[in-house]
Amino acid sequence: MLEVNGVTVRYDTATVLDDASLRVEKGELVGLVGPNGAGKSTLLRAIVGLIRWEREVLRGTRQADITFEGDVIFEGERIDELSASDIARRGLVLCPERGRPFVEMTVRDNLLAGAYLCKDRKEVEKNLDRVHELFPRLKEREKQISGTLSGGERQMLCIGRALMRQPKMLLVDEPSSGLAPRLKEDLFKRVEEIYHELGVTILLAEQDVSFAFDLSVRNYVMSRGHIIAHGTAQELLGDETIRKTYLGL
Repeated sequence: MLEVNGVTVRYDTATVLDDASLRVEKGELVGLVGPNGAGKSTLLRAIVGLIRWEREVLRGTRQADITFEGDVIFEGERIDELSASDIARRGLVLCPERGRPFVEMTVRDNLLAGAYLCKDRKEVEKNLDRVHELFPRLKEREKQISGTLSGGERQMLCIGRALMRQPKMLLVDEPSSGLAPRLKEDLFKRVEEIYHELGVTILLAEQDVSFAFDLSVRNYVMSRGHIIAHGTAQELLGDETIRKTYLGL
């Protein structure tokens, strides 16, 4: 469903991603694990076209010159030359780290913003009901200003907003970051439900290796912009060098 081939991203002379490649088959939940600063978020942003958007925005300014190399293929077609909005229209949707809601808008309006490409009001309401069923807290908070939500509620809102787009595939960036253990456990169940019951293919970037390994079918390990290993949780945990040096286990 998704192929990333040799993606390299540089900011001036600093290489953030170096020849990164991975694949995700339809119906898989694949983990992308590694420490903070490994390049996981940059890779997800590159896949959905945000690095290209950033490069266009900064072109001609005195800020960092951004270089992008490699190709990204989604459902058999190259998408790395498409805009971020066109990629979203194809059903490849990013849930950014720490939620990042529109902080001055209500919870309901944030969710509706995720459905801006859908013109069928009945379909939008149907999707809204599904999100409320998955995250009842968002129904309770629907009139609340999003900037006042807790970290866990913001993460729920981020995933709910992405689901309003009816994605074929979700890229979820560090969903457990900063959450208490109880909230992590609840979020784990919701991601599992999205995967198993809604049938959404997922690429999950996580610093919490246990969180990712408990959910994933396969995993890629990142370090300093490189994909340095891939395999099942059992295979990676069975490699002592990988486990101690890159997973911290």
